[in-house]
Amino acid sequence: MMKTSTMDETSDEPPTSAVLLDNCHFSQVIFNNVDKFYVPGGDITCYYTLTQNIVPRGKDWVGIFRVGWKTTREYYTFMWAPLPSDARSDTAVQQQIQFKAYYLPKDDEYYQFCYVDQDGVVRGASVPFQFRAETEDDILVVTTQGEVEEVELQNKNLRKENEELKANCASLEKQNINLEKELNKMQELQNSLESLRSNTEKLELELNSLKKENKQLKELDDCREAELHQLKEQIQNVTSDKERLETRLKTALDHMDQLQSQVLNYEKEVENLSLMDRDKTEQLESLKEENRQLRAIGTQQKRREDELLRHLAQAEEVSSFSVASQAQAPIPSPEVGRFLFGNPYCAAGAKLGAGAADLVSIRKCPTCDEVFPEDSETSQYEAPVQSHVLKCPVCSEIFEKSNKQVFDDHVFCHGLE
Repeated sequence: MMKTSTMDETSDEPPTSAVLLDNCHFSQVIFNNVDKFYVPGGDITCYYTLTQNIVPRGKDWVGIFRVGWKTTREYYTFMWAPLPSDARSDTAVQQQIQFKAYYLPKDDEYYQFCYVDQDGVVRGASVPFQFRAETEDDILVVTTQGEVEEVELQNKNLRKENEELKANCASLEKQNINLEKELNKMQELQNSLESLRSNTEKLELELNSLKKENKQLKELDDCREAELHQLKEQIQNVTSDKERLETRLKTALDHMDQLQSQVLNYEKEVENLSLMDRDKTEQLESLKEENRQLRAIGTQQKRREDELLRHLAQAEEVSSFSVASQAQAPIPSPEVGRFLFGNPYCAAGAKLGAGAADLVSIRKCPTCDEVFPEDSETSQYEAPVQSHVLKCPVCSEIFEKSNKQVFDDHVFCHGLE
């Protein structure tokens, strides 16, 4: 099946190589029906066969080279080689490409077609041809038998040379196969070398990165050592401060223990004082109540005293009248100011209506009811009467001696005021 490529596909540069002519494989692509002359100004069609020794690829191309070229970079023009529709490795495929006249050479030098793969390696080359019109000099006219025999001899020699060329071509193909294998090995080695170079570059980059990282780590380690030294110094300072603070804390704890002991003692004292204060408060309340009672009793006693004084005054009036009537036995009138309750010993003070003779003749103690004779001295019954009473040194209030506790509480209340 034939495919045709056009010149519109020449927009990109083809892949070329600096591989020399001796390393190319011309037998993998065979060019067919190549004319000796192509008329200038017209399109030409290139026919070629892809053998089973080549695998076509998308960047393969067919170029026109001037005879004598050394590398694939010396092409005159080119066309991209179309891929076969059925590219089986065990069969040959016929292909064709058409070159437009506009892109063809204009001189009469010798050119040839070359098939170049996408690696820039030549896989086949045609016989040389020219771009010129055919002349009569190119037509061989045989007119004699001798010339015919000479031509036959030349043909025989040419066949012999052709056989030799075929043998040389087979040898060259074998050499090409071996060289291709070596080239593949070299390419594999080159790929491995490039891979190694790439890995080496990566390793160098990693090594440089590691060196930088190592340098940074060393700098960081130096900083860490300086920080560690500072931390050690700080730890020593903190340790010394801790010991000093522990000493102060121990002293403070001892002092706190003492203070707590004192606080406990103070609390006990406060508790005792609170108890005492409560007792004193209770005593004070009791004393206030007793004082109130004593004041009430004192009021009653004062009322009683006033009443006794009134009776005493009446008794003195009666006594004065009796003394005037009895001049032989005068009885001295008792002094009112010398008795706290007046003259309580005149029995007539209680019975004023009984008569003056009865009041003068009877003297009785209001406390113990002791009776004194009428002619007794005043000092004889005044002392017993005073022995039965108690006088407050503050307010001069009079209390009976039998109420001594009331008298003491009364005096104590004056001390609280």
